Amino acid sequence: MAENEIGTLILQHAYSIHSELGPGLLETVYEVVLAHEVQNQGLFVERQKSVPIVYKNLKFDEGFRADVIVENKVIIEIKSVEALLPVHAKQLLTYLKLSEKHLGYLINFREPHLKAGIKRIVNRLET
Repeated sequence: MAENEIGTLILQHAYSIHSELGPGLLETVYEVVLAHEVQNQGLFVERQKSVPIVYKNLKFDEGFRADVIVENKVIIEIKSVEALLPVHAKQLLTYLKLSEKHLGYLINFREPHLKAGIKRIVNRLET
């Protein structure tokens, strides 16, 4: 499955979860439920995945921790905050670059209308 197809599936489930549970719960609630729903579609899902980084030819096993990684292709960064800040998108872009992945979603479940809380972040994604 290509990154964009995975992304479409992720967003479908995010909208469904937001509609069912509503805004404002803890991030971990949305994380576990979204991971469960995507995994039920037969996709490989990892939660709180420690991703190593290489810095000056040194490998560090605990580079960063991704909220959710789907099919080892798409990173989902889940928030439940008053408003997304520019640093949140920059953080996800850095995660994509360091992990050599091409697509990520920043999803803020605290928004009354989820569409306002979704940012699609790409890192050299081929269409």
